[in-house]
Amino acid sequence: MTDPVIKAEGLGLHYRQRGGTWALKDCTFALPAGRVVAVVGPNGAGKSSLLALAAGLLRPSEGRIEAPSRDHLAYVAQDKPLYGQLTVAETLRMGRELNPGRWDASVAENIVATGPLPPKARVRSLSGGQRTRLALALALGKHPEVLLLDEPMADLDPLARHELMGTLMADAAERGTTVVMSSHILTELEGACDHLLLVQDGRIRLDGAIDELIAAHTLLTGPVGDLDPHTVVDSRTTGRQLTALIRREGPVEGPWETSEPSLEELLLAHLRTPEGAPA
Repeated sequence: MTDPVIKAEGLGLHYRQRGGTWALKDCTFALPAGRVVAVVGPNGAGKSSLLALAAGLLRPSEGRIEAPSRDHLAYVAQDKPLYGQLTVAETLRMGRELNPGRWDASVAENIVATGPLPPKARVRSLSGGQRTRLALALALGKHPEVLLLDEPMADLDPLARHELMGTLMADAAERGTTVVMSSHILTELEGACDHLLLVQDGRIRLDGAIDELIAAHTLLTGPVGDLDPHTVVDSRTTGRQLTALIRREGPVEGPWETSEPSLEELLLAHLRTPEGAPA
């Protein structure tokens, strides 16, 4: 693996104002540079807290996290905070003035133009999808080394989602940008990301290259039987047939049909068993 661009050790975040709950606890992971990372997990798992910590907007309650400085990092939050009184053109000009020497006007203006977003339209008059497009234009126009996106496509229609995802992937490929993107919609990320961080109940369940994680698991189907000595992540029985996801630990013997799990099957199996096989 290349040197990690974001690294956490024993990371924890405690919210006193929320009844003393831990949003994240004992999180250790390493995200390699130049990858497109999917941060996946159910609502309330701690994904937003994790990205806010990486962006330097929150301080850890315990442990540590290392990430690039704000000059080399761009962050788009779920609510897409923008100045409502500014126009689209004024927002882009603000981006240019706040990022001297790094601003790429052509990238930002292209994202806005394909909207299209009227240059004189005020931000407060824009739809949710238009605000998302403008926020992404600001983030990519900054020419960041690391781009953090918290549920970026939630308020876009399918066509706009497909188009902007293509823009993100093209930018990552051309510039080597590390993209870290959270979502609870599995189909939104499958095929676009090559590294996975699965978060559940504030803890890291999986961390690794997606192809390696899939290759480390096997999906079994066959008659109900003993799966020892394999580590079972999740199993379901329907009548006399058993379907199980196991961690591959040598050859599988017995009357089993084996197949490679899809990313969705892998994630759902781990999410169904929070106390199951260790990450």
